[in-house]
Amino acid sequence: MGTLLRPRLRRPDRVLRLLDIAPIPPPRPDEAVETVRGSLTDPDVMAAACQDVDAVLHLGGHSRENSWAETLSVNIDGTRTVLEAARAAGVGRVVLASSNHAAGFREVADAAPGGLPADSPPRPDTYYGVSKAAVEALGSLYHSRFGMDVVCIRIGFCFERPADVRGLSLWLSPDDGARLFEACLAHPAPGYRVIWGVSANTRQVCSLAEAEELGYKARDDAERFAAELPPGDQHRYLGGPFTTTPLGVPN
Repeated sequence: MGTLLRPRLRRPDRVLRLLDIAPIPPPRPDEAVETVRGSLTDPDVMAAACQDVDAVLHLGGHSRENSWAETLSVNIDGTRTVLEAARAAGVGRVVLASSNHAAGFREVADAAPGGLPADSPPRPDTYYGVSKAAVEALGSLYHSRFGMDVVCIRIGFCFERPADVRGLSLWLSPDDGARLFEACLAHPAPGYRVIWGVSANTRQVCSLAEAEELGYKARDDAERFAAELPPGDQHRYLGGPFTTTPLGVPN
């Protein structure tokens, strides 16, 4: 997701400091980019990454199911390392990537008109989902203890196009993703919030109201891809196939 957002978050008056454990493509001539190579689990790396920045967008970690040890180390302990480095550096705002899988066992049929509320209590579907519920809890703690503005985005999934029928409900276009993150950065005082990260999809099952309160205006709709997708049914649960995937098995 960071790769998709990098060109879309570029601004003439903005310096992006990019961190990854993998090699980062060098900046283009028109990019104001700094890079930090290392793991978000390393306190020294995170301290360097957070020095003299205005906001942190935390998108790192395992993005699918993994062993409990890896999930705990990277997604949960790693997020605590990110937040602690931001707090120590005086960063006032952090945007955390949560996931629909934090509420993966919410039933799609329970979506009232307007969609499932963004602050629906966690019902994780995997160890990965548990880690995202923990991310949200850590964000709440750092807001309440230290006054940090923290926005947790329960991302549906962000790719150039949806991959299946379930994606027609949960797709977040990369362009809308950038609009959403910009809204999180621009709001004068968001406090602590949990919002859904989805586009304005015709088959919406997640509420956009909470994100719109921050100024998000989604423009894209997955429905334009519907005719290109293989036939399939909407899953009973929000988490779809994650609700039956073996726990702790990397996928």
